[in-house]
Amino acid sequence: MCGIKKRKVLIWSVIFNLFLLTSCGDHSPQDNKTFYDVHGETQGTTYTVIIDDESKSITKNSLDSLFHVFDFSLSTYVQESVITQMNNSTHGVRLIDKTGFFKRCYLESQRVYSLTEGDFDPAVFPLVKGWGFMTKVDSPLTQSEVDSILSFVSFKEDELHSIQFVGDSILFQKKYAEFKIDFNAIAQGLSVDVVDEFLAQKGLENYYIEIGGELLVRGKNKDGVDWRIGVDSPKENLKTREIENVLSVSNLAIATSGNYRKFYVKDGIKYAHTLNPKTGFPVQHSLLSATVVSGDCQSADAFATAFMVMGKEKTLTFVKTHPELNVEVYLLYADDKGEIQREMSDGFSNYIAIE
Repeated sequence: MCGIKKRKVLIWSVIFNLFLLTSCGDHSPQDNKTFYDVHGETQGTTYTVIIDDESKSITKNSLDSLFHVFDFSLSTYVQESVITQMNNSTHGVRLIDKTGFFKRCYLESQRVYSLTEGDFDPAVFPLVKGWGFMTKVDSPLTQSEVDSILSFVSFKEDELHSIQFVGDSILFQKKYAEFKIDFNAIAQGLSVDVVDEFLAQKGLENYYIEIGGELLVRGKNKDGVDWRIGVDSPKENLKTREIENVLSVSNLAIATSGNYRKFYVKDGIKYAHTLNPKTGFPVQHSLLSATVVSGDCQSADAFATAFMVMGKEKTLTFVKTHPELNVEVYLLYADDKGEIQREMSDGFSNYIAIE
């Protein structure tokens, strides 16, 4: 389902496909007098928050404190975190999570798992580790090794695990000690939503939040127009970024997942970081990246990963048959000649910027 990027704190997967573009035209200095940037590091990557806040009430310390609290629910690199204690338990554990971040992440994961019929599966942790996306491996997995690991891979409730949420308490039980949860394909998106809620509570209306490439924008940019977001071309070994397309959005979240920068090569064979949780093997289809636009970033993050498992045709069918999700997708794939092609869901064209 997902893979591992270089990270310092968390193991959340992300492709750095999106970055902020300013709109064209000449503007006087006063146009951006209230906007300021806050930059930092979190979750093994970087974050940028651009805010229209004349009082400059949002500081780096306030954001870093929020991320620190978030880590104690969902970071697998924090030994005391909720998710780490669950993964390290032999049969189960009772925990307290006053923030509710774990519950939110778990419930949304179950929703996407069900909707995608298991193409999105946070129980993929043993496969990610087995395929060497956490640590260097001597050789890829064999079929028998994959079959053995798949015995511990299923996020279906009451199959390999059970969970109860009672107030701040979580009662978690699992059938096998090897069962472990990996929220790296959704938790980073949730962290964007958490910052969004924090800024909204402060009364702010115009801002841009980006954490490791997952992002959400509200209101207008410094030029008084919708935010311009660039989508990278999925070409390997580029020395400088090449923009494939530009989006114009407001009050929406964007997440991208892809294989073109996340893989390793062993004995001349490329192993993509997107793992199919049903087969246990890296996906082999031609889809290079999936960019999802949604109302919230955690769902955009999760669906982007699921779509990389589904492939092009299944993804487009899924979006078309689920209009209630309000999800649109932009797909880049390689044709038979290796040339990059694109397809998008019916509503995605509304977000293509017209300069």
